[in-house]
Amino acid sequence: MFKSRSEGNVVYKCTVRLLEDLDVLECEFQPHHKGSFLLDYVCEQLEITEKDYFGLRFVDSAKQRHWLDLAKTIIKQVKDVDPLVLSFRVKFYPADPLRLTNNGKLMLYQQLKRDLRHGRLYCSAGEAAALGALIVQDELGDFDAEAHTGEYVSSLKIALRQSEQLEKKAMELHQKREPGQEAVAVYDEFVGIARSLETYGIDPHPVKDHRGTQLYLGINFSGISTFAAGRRTQHFRWPEVHKINFEGKMFIIHLAYSEDRREVKKHTVGFKCPSGAACRYVWRCSIEQMLFFTLPTSQHASVVSGGGFFSWGTKFRYSGRTERELMSEALQALRQQKLNNTSPSKRKAQSVPATPSSPQGDLAEIRKSRYSSLPRSTMSEPLGGCGDHMASSVYCTDNPLPMLETVSEEARKTNGESNDHLSDYYFRDSFDHSSSESGFTAANSANAIGEHHHRHGASSSGGHHPHLHHHHRQAYTTDNIPALAIHSVTNHAASIIQQQNASNSAKNAKKFSLVQAFVPSFVFVVVVLIVSAIYILETDSELFASMRNWPEMICLRYQYYQPLKEFLAKKFGAIF
Repeated sequence: MFKSRSEGNVVYKCTVRLLEDLDVLECEFQPHHKGSFLLDYVCEQLEITEKDYFGLRFVDSAKQRHWLDLAKTIIKQVKDVDPLVLSFRVKFYPADPLRLTNNGKLMLYQQLKRDLRHGRLYCSAGEAAALGALIVQDELGDFDAEAHTGEYVSSLKIALRQSEQLEKKAMELHQKREPGQEAVAVYDEFVGIARSLETYGIDPHPVKDHRGTQLYLGINFSGISTFAAGRRTQHFRWPEVHKINFEGKMFIIHLAYSEDRREVKKHTVGFKCPSGAACRYVWRCSIEQMLFFTLPTSQHASVVSGGGFFSWGTKFRYSGRTERELMSEALQALRQQKLNNTSPSKRKAQSVPATPSSPQGDLAEIRKSRYSSLPRSTMSEPLGGCGDHMASSVYCTDNPLPMLETVSEEARKTNGESNDHLSDYYFRDSFDHSSSESGFTAANSANAIGEHHHRHGASSSGGHHPHLHHHHRQAYTTDNIPALAIHSVTNHAASIIQQQNASNSAKNAKKFSLVQAFVPSFVFVVVVLIVSAIYILETDSELFASMRNWPEMICLRYQYYQPLKEFLAKKFGAIF
């Protein structure tokens, strides 16, 4: 990594290797630049619009590969990498590669060609010959009997294990191709064949299962697969993956699936990676692939925590757009392009306001029929049903594709709930306020009764309403009204003070009792767990045989329990 100082600004220089081995790109960045700055620059130079499918990868000082995080600063991720060399690669192989346009499709073709040459795109001999013939067509053009003589394919690198038989078969297929084919047609045919292979989009990670068998773990748009001898042995689809975690060197997959669509079964699978750093790398790749191909929008992405109780936790937050967002934006752009290509007379006719002869209902029906005829994408499989917030999404199959105006029912419910909470708050506030001031209210009411009595007394002296005056004199007198009011006010205030004191003392007692009960309960639970784990690991009972084979228990035994047991045995003698 090179840096130069000019006018107090630090500029770092790096080299980006492109998909062709001889093509490189020199880039510069500053300390505050994030990974997205460098990827945007490379995609701008290569004129790639679908940049979300690509990424930059580097190798640290411990020979561990990493993808450059687009949301973090570059210098913090590559501070001990010297010289700084990054590789521009396809990070997310699209489920439908033919949707890519222009240079995006060209870059995917170059990446798949590179995968075939390095043995990652594993295929049969016939498929390798068909792909090789397309590579020959792309690099040498149409077959020419005068120019293409002898073993002309031997000068090209087609596959990892390139034999004479493979070269002859590729030459035969190349000679049979129709001349005058465009390069885009060759790319489409090559990508179509590669998409049908099980190893499409697979970057193999070496792992071992619980028996110690060497396997390779592959992650792509469909899920997580295991490979042995170039053949897929297991496949865990994304809808079946409930959780992905790691513990030390152990990569753990929690599955939840139903065979008869009634009972949901849960299963845990673990694979041991060569190192803890390699395990974290596999975990992060799995999380990124799953979120990119399953989330409806990046706004639904939350912070994902990895690492168990006995390892350092790792947190990751997905940044960037998802495949569904890219498909939705592409559909919107296509729709806008069709709208722009519409003749002005048709657009004018569509924009005519409603009249008595064309009511709003007819216009709504016209719009509904017109928009519902647009195609719907079914590339990515959603984890759940479409909510109201996805009413205008291209992936919701329960509603018409676009709607002129979407109203979220959840938003209305949320507003309604907030209003209910708000009204309840004001209700409780007014109730507490009136309770605290009840003494003043009683005093005022007593004074009002007294004033009412005097007014009636004055009116009776004038000869009006003698019976009413006599009634008031029997019910209330000027001597006992103040005494009754003061007595009631005093009793009510005293009762309120007693209730408040009782509630405060109860809260303090409750808090104190919770604190006292928490510590011994926590210690008791920890002791029980430790004793249970030691018993399960040491006993030979068949009752706990399945528990001893759990990936978490295997990791606990070989990474923590056995080393601690040997350490204590050396220090204090043969205790166990």
